[in-house]
Amino acid sequence: MGKWPALDVLGGDDLALAAVDEFAPTAAEDRQGALRLYFATPVSRDAAAASLSHLYSVLPVEIDDGDWARRSQERLEPIAIGRVLVLPDTGVLRSNPSPPIERRSPVSMVIRPSMGFGTGHHATTRLCLLALQAADLSGAFVLDVGTGSGILAIAAARLGAGCALGLDSDPDAIQAANENLRLNVDAQNVRFEVSDLLTATLPQADLIVANLTGTLLTRTAATLLGALSPFGSLIVSGILADEEEMVVRAFSDAIITQRQEDGEWRCWTLARPR
Repeated sequence: MGKWPALDVLGGDDLALAAVDEFAPTAAEDRQGALRLYFATPVSRDAAAASLSHLYSVLPVEIDDGDWARRSQERLEPIAIGRVLVLPDTGVLRSNPSPPIERRSPVSMVIRPSMGFGTGHHATTRLCLLALQAADLSGAFVLDVGTGSGILAIAAARLGAGCALGLDSDPDAIQAANENLRLNVDAQNVRFEVSDLLTATLPQADLIVANLTGTLLTRTAATLLGALSPFGSLIVSGILADEEEMVVRAFSDAIITQRQEDGEWRCWTLARPR
């Protein structure tokens, strides 16, 4: 069994996660007063450790491949977000069924915990799912940038989009997204591709959802707006409260039509000026 390079950050929080964005953590896990961050390589893990060491106590660790997902599956419960119900993988559901919640929700999805972000339990994913439900997705082409687990692309299809394309620079995330797509056989016209937002030419879309970080959104604002159809909408999330001014400036050519917040996290829906 392989090992994942990880970093335990004592007292780590969302600010610690934002501080290591440039080192591309692949997943994060809360662990009783510590934040465990996972990385694709030991080099990126060690660089993140050096960056955080003056603010937090950090401990580099190596984690078995299947250990994180197994523990996550044991802990995760079904979660209802508006009209969407996100269910853990089917093996967990058999031992922890939740029929009352499922009956209330017209749109249910199965998402397997993986090293790609996105099970619906983090505030940024919840905010995006709520924003998707407020949008007119009927027949739309939805582009999910930084798709992670694929949850937002799959949700868009379940909510009425004509088709959805999820992009991520991490091949492991795309593998996890395709596994989740196979768990949701009623999500039609969804596909996933490996693509780097910093270098890719994006296809034009009716709705773009980008659950990234404030820093990455700032760097790619022109790219995201350039891929938006004239009457389309752009959902951006992953913005911390103290990043708002920076991100507002980057998207000054667009209009904020909806703004949501959950704790320190912000999510906007943007459109081009008419």
